[in-house]
Amino acid sequence: MEVGGQLPAEAVLADRMEVSRTIIRSALQRLDTENLIQWEGRRKTLIKQPEARHRLSQSESTPTGEELEKRFLEWILRFDVPAGTSLNIAQLSRQFGVPAHSLQEFLSGLSRFGLVERGSKGGWILSGFTAEFAIELSDFRLVLEMNAIRHLLSLPQDHEIWEKLKEIRAEHIALRKDLKKRYHDFSTLDGKFHATVNSVVKNRFVLEAQKLISLIFHYHYMWDKRDELERNAAAIEEHLEWIDAMLARDMNGSEEAALRHLRRSKETLLASLKNHKLA
Repeated sequence: MEVGGQLPAEAVLADRMEVSRTIIRSALQRLDTENLIQWEGRRKTLIKQPEARHRLSQSESTPTGEELEKRFLEWILRFDVPAGTSLNIAQLSRQFGVPAHSLQEFLSGLSRFGLVERGSKGGWILSGFTAEFAIELSDFRLVLEMNAIRHLLSLPQDHEIWEKLKEIRAEHIALRKDLKKRYHDFSTLDGKFHATVNSVVKNRFVLEAQKLISLIFHYHYMWDKRDELERNAAAIEEHLEWIDAMLARDMNGSEEAALRHLRRSKETLLASLKNHKLA
């Protein structure tokens, strides 16, 4: 294919390759994650030619817990799995390439966040990624990140976090200069920035929650592509304001910048959820 070409429909690909549509979707998810295609609704556009390094080894090992978490959330968010869906452990274990007992353990851990729950007759039920869930998640994120700011600004001058913030600031500046061509790269940089801020809090419960929050906010960028360039440009400016305030050791400025950004992120997440449901 030439760059800019459109991939056929999933059903056509499944028939051509003699595999299930589930396998085709998994492959498309991987292509999208690797930024080889741009997946918007039914349109799947080739944006970069694949290279030898993109091939998967046939002896690839069982996914790690982090990889399973990513695949599961991709499945929920990408395919709009509705609340109340009964989760077929046997089917999902094949789909995600993990043993059934590993999937059971993963779902048990995920249930602490209210995304899945035990069914009355056993098994698991997807509680769903609803507007209420998004609001609660955003509010919890606000609490965690405001706490992280207080930890960060108390660190000594020779702590590694200050150099990391300077490096991330430089990455934001570079992306801003080339944003028209690279605006799809913002979601990855966004995740890196928030992970860096939260990395100063050494609390296992906070870290576990942050992984889920980061993935949710990363994958919601897949939903609503309208005004994506403008939204990402605004978010970059908000990040830079926040970073500059932290580098200046300005507590009030840091908290105010963080509040503005996190509240806007909450609004964007809810708008993305609404538009995704209407699509």
